[in-house]
Amino acid sequence: MAPGPTDVITAALYNTRRYTKTRAIRNSMQADTPAYKRILLKLSGEVLMGAESFGIDPATISRLANEIGAISRMGVQVGLVIGGGNIFRGAGLAQAGIDRVTGDHMGMLATVINSLAMQDALERLGIFARVMSAIRVNEVCEDYIRRRAVRHLEKGRVVIFAAGTGNPFFTTDSAASLRAIEVGAEVMLKATKVDGIYTSDPMQNSNAKRFETITYDEVLNQNLRVMDATAIVMCRDNDLPLKVFDVTREGEISRVVKGENVGTTVFKG
Repeated sequence: MAPGPTDVITAALYNTRRYTKTRAIRNSMQADTPAYKRILLKLSGEVLMGAESFGIDPATISRLANEIGAISRMGVQVGLVIGGGNIFRGAGLAQAGIDRVTGDHMGMLATVINSLAMQDALERLGIFARVMSAIRVNEVCEDYIRRRAVRHLEKGRVVIFAAGTGNPFFTTDSAASLRAIEVGAEVMLKATKVDGIYTSDPMQNSNAKRFETITYDEVLNQNLRVMDATAIVMCRDNDLPLKVFDVTREGEISRVVKGENVGTTVFKG
């Protein structure tokens, strides 16, 4: 029996809806396709303070954990380094009269505290995470072993690298650059409170111009202080791209990972 007019219209509507739904799913999958397979995200300790003047703001660390969890669920392998400036900063303690090596060791322990807090926030969201410390704190976290860290990443776990490099006189920026190179990250993401690198401090100079792209040599020659010189040179010499962006903007981490034009890109040139 030949289909009647009603059957033809019904079939056409069904096919249209199925096509529209398939296209929507395909577009959604494309929108969530990450530009990188493995990244190293560097967070300053100050970011964890949120609106507080010291310590860890629960709402802020929960938001950041949600954003990190979102990119992990996209299939991105995430390494994370968190500074300790919200608790102790070694250089600042040295200026106050504390021995610099002692101060830096205190700063390393502060990064372990922040790392454990982030691990807890991630695990409450169902995201597997491991803290790996450059100094031995076996009762609370693993020792850093490069091959083990890579294996954790391959299994989809967020790896939080704590205690810097394990040595005094090195910043967590240098530690982030080192870990990114060691584990083979495709890019290093430096999360700050400004939306990129400027010719001067935009908080103090309203006429400061933002760079969309810049080379590592230009950063060094212009003394732009986005990271310490050791970290910059390590990234340059190992051809590791760097993206600097404003993490206080919700959803910015995902936008960077998807390859959107966010912040400033630093490259070897």
